[in-house]
Amino acid sequence: MIRRLLDGLYLAAGWLAGLFLIAILLLMLGLSFGRQISLNIPAGDDFASWCMAAMAFLGLAHTFRSGEMIRVGLLIDRFEGARRWYFEMFSLVLGVGFVGFFAWHAVRMTYDSWRFNDISQGVVAVPLWIPQLGFACGLAILFIAFADELVHVARGGTPRYEKPPPASAEEVVERAMQSGV
Repeated sequence: MIRRLLDGLYLAAGWLAGLFLIAILLLMLGLSFGRQISLNIPAGDDFASWCMAAMAFLGLAHTFRSGEMIRVGLLIDRFEGARRWYFEMFSLVLGVGFVGFFAWHAVRMTYDSWRFNDISQGVVAVPLWIPQLGFACGLAILFIAFADELVHVARGGTPRYEKPPPASAEEVVERAMQSGV
């Protein structure tokens, strides 16, 4: 039950990030075509940048859980057995600490913006806590994903974010094609 709820949370955050990507596309098209016909979208650049930040941060947990986040495996791939598990645990504890620190402060900043009624300084006055929600929620969900993975690996499970090594040369090519490399 909890596993389905957490996986659903990561997937929903990924979908929401995708929707923000579509919003960026529509805003950029509107701004580009609007210049041709002398139509101005007030604060279009501001909205596009806020959508970009929301997209980037909301997509982090889904990317992490899908094994698509950039990892440096040069060191960890050299270890096996217990040494690898300890290094993986160290990395996850460090990740939980850093992400938790940033998530805490992002949520506090968003709350303070709401509490003090901070308003954007652009052409369109927008309460700042609204665009900051994507940043704060994305980091909070990433923190949950890191903590979830830490508990899973601590209980003896293999990291779910780590893809198994490719079995053939064709699989290496296929993974490279899927990743866009």
